[in-house]
Amino acid sequence: MNSQKILIYQVLPRLLGNTRTTNIQNGTIEENGCGKFNDITGKFLHQLKKNGYSHVWFIGVLAHASATDYTTYGIPREYPEIIKGMAGSPYAVRDYYDVDPDLAVNVNNRMREFEAMIERVHNVGMKVIIDFIPNHLARNYQSVNRPKRTKEFGSNDDNSVAFSPANNFYYLPGEELEIQFPVKKMAEVSYKESPAKVTGNDCFTNRPTQYDWYETVKLNYGVDMQNGNVKHFDKIPDTWKKMKDVLMFWSKKKIDGFRVDMAEMVPLEFWQWAIPQVKKKFPDMIFLAEIYNPDAYRSFLAHNNFDYLYDKVGLYDVLRDVACGYRPSSDITFTLNNVGDIQRQMLNFIENHDEQRVASDYFLKNGKDGKAAMIVSACVNTNPLMVYFGQELGERGMDQEGFSGKNGRTTIFDYWSVDTVRRWNNNGKWNETLLTNEEKDLKKFYAKLLTLCNKEKSLYAGRFYDLMSANYDNPEFDSTRQFAFLRGVENELILVVVNFDNKDAEVAVHIPTHALEFFLMAQNESFKAFPLLFNSKLRLSFSVNNPLRVTVSANSGELYKISAL
Repeated sequence: MNSQKILIYQVLPRLLGNTRTTNIQNGTIEENGCGKFNDITGKFLHQLKKNGYSHVWFIGVLAHASATDYTTYGIPREYPEIIKGMAGSPYAVRDYYDVDPDLAVNVNNRMREFEAMIERVHNVGMKVIIDFIPNHLARNYQSVNRPKRTKEFGSNDDNSVAFSPANNFYYLPGEELEIQFPVKKMAEVSYKESPAKVTGNDCFTNRPTQYDWYETVKLNYGVDMQNGNVKHFDKIPDTWKKMKDVLMFWSKKKIDGFRVDMAEMVPLEFWQWAIPQVKKKFPDMIFLAEIYNPDAYRSFLAHNNFDYLYDKVGLYDVLRDVACGYRPSSDITFTLNNVGDIQRQMLNFIENHDEQRVASDYFLKNGKDGKAAMIVSACVNTNPLMVYFGQELGERGMDQEGFSGKNGRTTIFDYWSVDTVRRWNNNGKWNETLLTNEEKDLKKFYAKLLTLCNKEKSLYAGRFYDLMSANYDNPEFDSTRQFAFLRGVENELILVVVNFDNKDAEVAVHIPTHALEFFLMAQNESFKAFPLLFNSKLRLSFSVNNPLRVTVSANSGELYKISAL
């Protein structure tokens, strides 16, 4: 396979491998169970590889604060009042140099079990991405696994001052942390923090609310945030050095990339300093930034620092609105144009752990109606694509797990098992025996689409040509509900047509001479086309003067391979 397209499968191991059916709200790990590193088996990974994926992004790998007691293993006690849910947030890291004990069969052997999982991923020809969480860490952060030469975060801080460029944290001198909402205290001793540290979402108060990231504390990168954001970078801040060490530590574990949490909340200067040092030693390392400020996109991509950025506030938001009928499909053109020069570096997705499931009551109510959005996400350019585990099964995310209520998202805070994924897992068999026909069909669609992205050079390496402007005045093409574009390379050409309407549509697609000239096919007058996704036995023909006439299913689409007659 000569694929150059990165296809990422995002997975939460805590949930993926859990076959327990108990699912008690706010249940403990003993009651509800927990998936393990060892559940990421060769059989499972071979399925991902077969279905077109090139990378697996594991979330919740780093040791994070949870309500589960691991003190018998030398792991510091935790305080439930500063933890979200029984399992805790994967983004409240309690030890940057450790993996989460929940994911280990043998807690004392947890790092080796993680390393063995990496080996299994590599053995099937795939790559590993893990989270790097640079902006904040757990309130009760205590590293038991840090290298001997590495000092603890905050160990040399002067907590009598609100800010010092030498400090790792921001402080609120003279003020003690006060939790502002009812909490379930399971420990004999309550958590004390005096002076209070600033909360992770830049919350400069000792009384964070339940809507704040109260389980985390903000890291200080040398920016005096309360005094005009003055930067103190003349001397490399201590936090920079500590965080570079964390990056180097995990890079040596043979991972292949970092998904960087809330990258824009950390000074760009840090990334310009740290990433080149990592890439000098690990030149193939990928840095993928979670970022929501389009004005910062190009500066984060400059000088080969970050490789890819989230396209959440662009393509994701527009596709969601179009799929729900809130915006015309022609708006997709405008959002693509906004990132035109960097489109190839934007990560596309229609689900991730922060967003509501496509099949949830808050989005499209079933997975199959997301096909049109998925086809656009996958085929619109050479840039990476991400799928969230269970998405290909139509997982609805409508469980009320505990800390995570019924909100259309799969919990990242609770011990739980996900019905669709559990049935696919089928006690480690990873087969379709327990799946419904609808789930099987959707899973087949995802596999076919993604393998085409690997197989067809037009999709993984080709150029893009938007056909919307050529069809705005076309009475047989509804530019508010349909979207069409071409992808091509050398003498290969693929037409993509999607239909966001709730009913099937008979459409005629005009392909202008300019488009054929763009792909060096203008010397031909007549063409044949055959579908790649669904009815592959169908043969169609068209010419410059006679548009291609096709029937596109409701909330779906098709890819047509075009060649000269």
